[in-house]
Amino acid sequence: MYTLTRNMFIHPYFIMHFLFIMFLLPLLTFSYSLHAATSISVLAQGSSLFVEKKDHLVSPNRLFAAGFHEIGQNAYCFAIWFTQPMADGKLTLVWMANRDEPVNGKRSKFSLGKSGNLVLTDAGRRFWATDTKSNEPVQLKLLDSGNLVLTHMHNQSYVWQSFSSPTDTILPNQPFTKVTALTSSRSLTNFSSGYYKFYFDNDNVLKLRYNSDEISSIYFPRPWLLPWQAGRNPYTTRIFAMLDSKGRFTSTDDYNFNTSDNGKILQRRLTLDVDGNIRVYTLNKRGWSVSWQALSTTCAIHGICGPNSLCTYIPESGRTCACMHGYKAKNKSDSSLGCEPTFEFSKPPEHYDFIKIPFVEFYGFDSQRLYRSTLNECQKSCLDDSNCKGFQYTFNHDSKLFECFVKTLLYNGFYKGTPFNSYLKLPKTYVLSYNEKVDIESQLVCSTSEIELKRPYDKNSANGTLKFMLWFSSILGGIEVLCFLFFYYFTKTPSSTTTQAYLAIATGFKRFTYDEIVKVSRKFSEEIGRGGGGIVYKGKLSDNRVVAIKVLHDAIQGEAEFLAEMSTIGRINHMNLIETYGYCAEGNHRILVYEYMENGSLAQNLSGANKLGWHKRFEIAIGVAKGLAYLHEECLEWVLHCDVKPHNILLDANYNPKVADFGLSKLFHQDVKEDSAFSCIRGTRGYMAPEWVFNLPITSKVDVYSYGMVVLEMITGRSPTSDQGISYNEIVEKKRLVDWVKEKVHKAPENLTEIQIMEILDPMMIEEFENLQIKKLLCVAVQCVEEDKDVRPTMSEVVKMLRHSGND
Repeated sequence: MYTLTRNMFIHPYFIMHFLFIMFLLPLLTFSYSLHAATSISVLAQGSSLFVEKKDHLVSPNRLFAAGFHEIGQNAYCFAIWFTQPMADGKLTLVWMANRDEPVNGKRSKFSLGKSGNLVLTDAGRRFWATDTKSNEPVQLKLLDSGNLVLTHMHNQSYVWQSFSSPTDTILPNQPFTKVTALTSSRSLTNFSSGYYKFYFDNDNVLKLRYNSDEISSIYFPRPWLLPWQAGRNPYTTRIFAMLDSKGRFTSTDDYNFNTSDNGKILQRRLTLDVDGNIRVYTLNKRGWSVSWQALSTTCAIHGICGPNSLCTYIPESGRTCACMHGYKAKNKSDSSLGCEPTFEFSKPPEHYDFIKIPFVEFYGFDSQRLYRSTLNECQKSCLDDSNCKGFQYTFNHDSKLFECFVKTLLYNGFYKGTPFNSYLKLPKTYVLSYNEKVDIESQLVCSTSEIELKRPYDKNSANGTLKFMLWFSSILGGIEVLCFLFFYYFTKTPSSTTTQAYLAIATGFKRFTYDEIVKVSRKFSEEIGRGGGGIVYKGKLSDNRVVAIKVLHDAIQGEAEFLAEMSTIGRINHMNLIETYGYCAEGNHRILVYEYMENGSLAQNLSGANKLGWHKRFEIAIGVAKGLAYLHEECLEWVLHCDVKPHNILLDANYNPKVADFGLSKLFHQDVKEDSAFSCIRGTRGYMAPEWVFNLPITSKVDVYSYGMVVLEMITGRSPTSDQGISYNEIVEKKRLVDWVKEKVHKAPENLTEIQIMEILDPMMIEEFENLQIKKLLCVAVQCVEEDKDVRPTMSEVVKMLRHSGND
């Protein structure tokens, strides 16, 4: 028996509160019954689901629900969604019946008629229907697969199913055929049909198409390639594709792939996102993480920034769209609308000139293609064409000739590198202002438009009894609130407790007090590691979870900044990244609490007794690559680790790797001495890319280089930091371990003999290795540690190479 007490006696408020609730209970129960949502498993003929009642169907496994879902202000769609809300409280939709024609929040219903027809109506007006008929009894039910099916009751054969008409998502084991297609949503908040389509084209090949009111173009596979050049097979009579329950996608055109977590039966979905990219998401606790995506170069997606704009991708900040000189944004809240000129193209040719935009390509819309052209000839062709907006002047390495492409529209512009150069046609006054001082053009942001449905209807006369009950309940509810405020005023807890609870919600973690940290760590009695960022102690929470506690001794920024960075880390969720449980930000204390890894760091396991055989090392290499690929390309905020090394790779009880300290580079204070030779450098000697030393632009390729050094250390057993008596510059420039490996493999790992492999391999595991795997891993590592960052692969490319190492 539980008794509410305060200072050893029952508070009078609780007695009053109890009597008050007992008085209200019958009234509130009756009022609630008028509006409570009803969950049913089957919709019978002649029955309906009503928008006001929030009726919905549920699957037997309770994983999916189908019913009215609010997609805007007073705008509803009949949809299917995952019943479990995500961490942000939102539901994940997988299908919609009326995405382009939402219905009202009143007097709308979804009915199964006596004739066997499913109809969605709004105040009697039909908005959507299956147009099905059946002379036999039928029923509607939602299956465990997420498929909404209209079935005959006697033999359970399908009359209609939602799997045959997907919107932007297909679920595991859902057939994708010639007559089905995925269409993206208009924006993250507007679920109506967007500009992107995923479908089987007339040549039986899966394609991605951008289709706006003005233009239409295919961008995947690369449109200039023939099907077999893109690895596709158009010669098939059976047109079919499917994502199975273990994360494997197969298609009759030979477009096949595996998710990064394939082999396990997990909850996944394949979605055509609003940015035109196909991604597979895996449900991990209460969040979706990307386990595969079709395009890693997001700026290559057609129409992503609209006309007359440039797309730029930076790993730290993601994709941005910016108008070119002389152009302005059509709508600053919707990047897909692009930009429009601030001048007219109606003047004679002599009033125009050109500005050069290096390394930029505008794909498509060529009115002329001139071979053996000079720059002057190309300029003249554009000036003589009143419809010309610019031109592209490119050196063709195959023909060894310059080519000119005259453009009537400027779409799909992004920085592609050499040998692409574009020239923008502008009035001479604009060219002059550009040459004097290049303006910083306005940037565009993703669309945040939201549907608002205003559809007036004649109101029915309200029921007098219901009105009275609603008013009466409202008045009594107000009295209840006043009583609660009165009680809170006299019994409120200190404000710090409330603040802690609020901050815990905002960051997604538990906020510990410093006293709690001292207690959990038993006064910091058991140190389990230390590094440049801080000291790590072992601890135990009240629920008996063993944790690692990292005390950051250099994190001296303000509490608000620290909490902002913790919020960023809280949105990062991947099986190969360490999971953070909580934090402490009290006074000058900045402490992280995260999961404890039973087998310590990779560094400890490489330098200690022989615990890591070849197979474990290879799986660790793949797992670390997956974690870094997620940080670089897949999580909501792109993050550079900047300190990839064996000490920051932790191993759980099964030796599964998890990358740690991926957020600490953002948590450390950047106040450094001006006379420091490496004032901007982050990382650990021996694992750092040359860009840090030579003051080159820092991109995600610095992590790729560090990853390559870690892999070389795993293969050879030699640490790149083991050289003594050598300056830091000498270590970075000579790259002793790298040079030694390259000398052994002669830059051709795939041709290594078994004797050469044994010379390179860590002596502690010579008895167990697989030739194909070690050759592939060596090849990947050598590519990763190239001095030229542009030659290094991305981490997602590394994952793909390792997954196809001959044993998959």
